Amino acid sequence: MRLVVAKCSVDYVGRLRAHLPLAKRLIMVKADGSVLIHSDGGSYKPLNWMNPPLTMHVLEPEEDLVSEGVTQIWRLAAAKSDDALTINFHEIEHDSAHELGTDPGLIKDGVEADLQRLLAEQIELLGTGHTLIRREYMTAIGPVDILARDHSGATVAVELKRRGDIDGVEQLTRYLELLNRDPLLKPVQGIFAAQQIKPQARTLAEDRGIRCLVLDYDAMRGVDDSAGRLF
Repeated sequence: MRLVVAKCSVDYVGRLRAHLPLAKRLIMVKADGSVLIHSDGGSYKPLNWMNPPLTMHVLEPEEDLVSEGVTQIWRLAAAKSDDALTINFHEIEHDSAHELGTDPGLIKDGVEADLQRLLAEQIELLGTGHTLIRREYMTAIGPVDILARDHSGATVAVELKRRGDIDGVEQLTRYLELLNRDPLLKPVQGIFAAQQIKPQARTLAEDRGIRCLVLDYDAMRGVDDSAGRLF
């Protein structure tokens, strides 16, 4: 990626015409050929840009432009349209190139595995007196996310989702049917835990005697003091 900080003016010609008067800006030239022109405001959105495929020519200014202070011209032309972008440079303060390599893409946190680990470490979120039996308690149809005991010693099965919907309630119901056949575990109560629980899922769960628990992921991982928030 090439980064250029410079005083420049920009003219765009295409479906419409646009002009950016002389000011200091950041020009980014990415490895894929795209060119983006940013100011120091306006959040993430560039003031103007051009996507590949395109051609870029670096030109020396004519005498009339030199007299106006132009030292260099970039002329960009789209390969599949008549769009054109002209950048007139007056003063270049920074020009550098950086090899970023292949980006692995966005990896989202807050997945069910993280919630499972955090809830196992903070099992008291299920209620006072709860203790952990184990994570990933295997059944004939798959693992229960968390198996615990409540304050009275009764078994509790927890199904965890990022977003709780009806399918998650049905899944927990099937686990409960199997677990309650085990004389060493029964009676087994269910808790459906998620960051968000849809109203239909909550209604179905409560109708089946399953308790719903909304988890605050940020508070669980210690990056947000939910008790100190106004909202």
